[in-house]
Amino acid sequence: MKKIFVLVEHRRGKIMDITFELLTKGRELAKKLDSELVALVLGHNIKEFIDRIKKEAHRVSFVDSELLKEPNAEAYQIVLSNILKKEKFLLTLVGHTALGMDLASSLAASLEIPIATDCIELDVENDELFAIRQPYNGKLNARVSFLPGEGQGFIITVRQGSFPQEEGSLSGKLVALPSPLEKEPDYRRFIEYIEAVMGEVDITKADVIVAIGRGIREKENMPLVEELANSLGGVLACSRPIVDNGWLPKDRQVGSSGKTVKPKLYIAIGISGSFQHIAGIKGSDTVVAVNKDPNAPIFNEADYGIVDDLFKVVPVLKEKIKELK
Repeated sequence: MKKIFVLVEHRRGKIMDITFELLTKGRELAKKLDSELVALVLGHNIKEFIDRIKKEAHRVSFVDSELLKEPNAEAYQIVLSNILKKEKFLLTLVGHTALGMDLASSLAASLEIPIATDCIELDVENDELFAIRQPYNGKLNARVSFLPGEGQGFIITVRQGSFPQEEGSLSGKLVALPSPLEKEPDYRRFIEYIEAVMGEVDITKADVIVAIGRGIREKENMPLVEELANSLGGVLACSRPIVDNGWLPKDRQVGSSGKTVKPKLYIAIGISGSFQHIAGIKGSDTVVAVNKDPNAPIFNEADYGIVDDLFKVVPVLKEKIKELK
């Protein structure tokens, strides 16, 4: 039976969300392709990670080595190449993260296999795998397939927030694998973590997001929408034109050139819905759009839509929320 591998990404004692997104999609693909889903865990003292992951895959293969204590793409590449060369695999899924982008291309090159990066969807038709990615900064959706080969597999990196997270109910078999590393690569070593400076709000963690676009017209009108976000217990975000105008910081931007979000409720106000913006809200549970243009692309993605002037709609919404409280 062919296998689908998912690299378990973890950092500072925590499994990253992208891992559970990939495992959820991996289970779906494994069923369609009659394949076995294998979670790959690399690290040191990783029993807690293994216990957490074993319900998410048919098998959990792990390498526990002190030389893998910190994520080092070069060390990972050596270990993964050693594992994958011995396995008959169809697909290896890696998060399109800082680590994943560093690792996946060199891994594909070492194995001499095809790779597709920054994909937002994966599907199967007639037992053939297809991936959707967005070239030209999100202006196009490209549907790509892979040339078949004898015993050949593929590597795909997936954009964070592209798939939902659903808890698995499998009983993964645990398989300990030896490490081929005898020492840390002397040409590339882990030095230290330097955390990126975060803004006052992390929109990627919010359950409710109210986002504003160019329809707000002027900076002086921004408090109107911010008050709505506060009344819902949510956070204020925006599309790119708002950041370009300097009305909100870059860390509030949603889209392919900003943040990918997956709140329970996303309210898009005065946002037309470009490809770039839609890419950033794909994982949202419920999308509500307010726009006076009935042909705005955002309505193609919205679960609920209001065609009207936001300056009429937002005050009414605020009043209704007050009544409910």
